[in-house]
Amino acid sequence: MSKVAVVYYSGSGNTEAMADVIVNALGADKLEAEGFGAAKAAEYDAIAFGCPAMGDEVLEETIFQPMWDDVKGSLAGKKVALFGSYGWGDGQWMRDWEADAQANGVTLACDSVICNEAPDDEANAALETLAKAIG
Repeated sequence: MSKVAVVYYSGSGNTEAMADVIVNALGADKLEAEGFGAAKAAEYDAIAFGCPAMGDEVLEETIFQPMWDDVKGSLAGKKVALFGSYGWGDGQWMRDWEADAQANGVTLACDSVICNEAPDDEANAALETLAKAIG
C-alpha cells in the first residue's frame, strides 16, 4: 500500500473539507502546507495538494506558493493530484497550477477537482475518485 499525504492550505475551511474527504477515503496523512517541503515529500509515494483560488485566481502566496515551489521539482515519479475551492472566477488558478506542474515534470494521476465554495455531493464523488487514483 502506498504512503499518501494530503497537503493543503485553507483559508475558509472549504479546501480543508475537501482534504478531509480524501484523507477519510485513504487513511492518508493530513498535513498543512506550512512546514511541508521537498524533504518531507520524499517520504510519500503519492501526494494530493489542495489550495483555494486567492486574489486574482492564484495560489495562496505566503504559505502555499513557496511550499509548492520547493516541492514541485521533486515530484517526478510520484502519484500527484490537485484540488481546491474557489468563490469567483472560472477555475483559471487550477489551469495555471496544472500547467506549472506539468512544466516541472509532474505527471498528474487524475483530473483535478475544483468546487465553488464548500464541497457538494458532486465534488465529494470527484474527490473519492481522486483518492482512488492516488491510493
